[in-house]
Amino acid sequence: MWRTLPVVLLVGCATKGDLPKQPDAPVTPIVQEVGKVQDKADGRVSAAVAVASENAEKPAVVRAELGVASSYLPAPSEGDLAFARQRAAKADQKDYKAAEEYGKKLLAKINTDWSKMEKDQAEAKRVSDLKDAKIKELTQEIVRVKKDASNNIWSLTGAGLVVVGGLACAFASIRIGIPILLTGAFAAAVPFIIDSPYFEYIAGVTLVAVCGLGIYWLFDKVRDSVKNDVPPSPSE
Repeated sequence: MWRTLPVVLLVGCATKGDLPKQPDAPVTPIVQEVGKVQDKADGRVSAAVAVASENAEKPAVVRAELGVASSYLPAPSEGDLAFARQRAAKADQKDYKAAEEYGKKLLAKINTDWSKMEKDQAEAKRVSDLKDAKIKELTQEIVRVKKDASNNIWSLTGAGLVVVGGLACAFASIRIGIPILLTGAFAAAVPFIIDSPYFEYIAGVTLVAVCGLGIYWLFDKVRDSVKNDVPPSPSE
């Protein structure tokens, strides 16, 4: 069927790298909806014109059906209206034949262009999905690289502390070197601890333990302070 509604084509932007070029077609379902509505209107117009032709001997029916058909169409321009009136005044069958041939060619071109637009739209949708998948892949890759960089920092920190702890054990004191070695081992293990599914539980238990130790230390300090402030008994 022929289309009379204008369709706005969205031009895809050129892409870089291995992303495919966006075709010159819309990527929105509204085009399909417009096509369905226009097909329905075209069918109603064709039916009204056909019924008017079938009832040529009934002027009232012809006028009514043509009125229905015109309600689905835009108002003609003054130029087109004058051209049609001139053709009707001449009533030359050659003019009518030429007008019919032109209409058929125009209809064929519109249908061809519309079919191409629908194919372009489908291709644009496919390319858009490819771009979305590529963006998702690149985003995941960025997250992975950041995570690897963070893990490397912890690993290098742990390795450095282990070296420092070893030197401290060799040239200073074991009491100094052992804590540094343990700290280095813990720093190197941080990425594995964070990635563990039990990290939240470990962190929670550790936090509770630290809070408990802090409270016990504060309680012990207050108790010792109270004992030191108590005056000796007279019997002593």
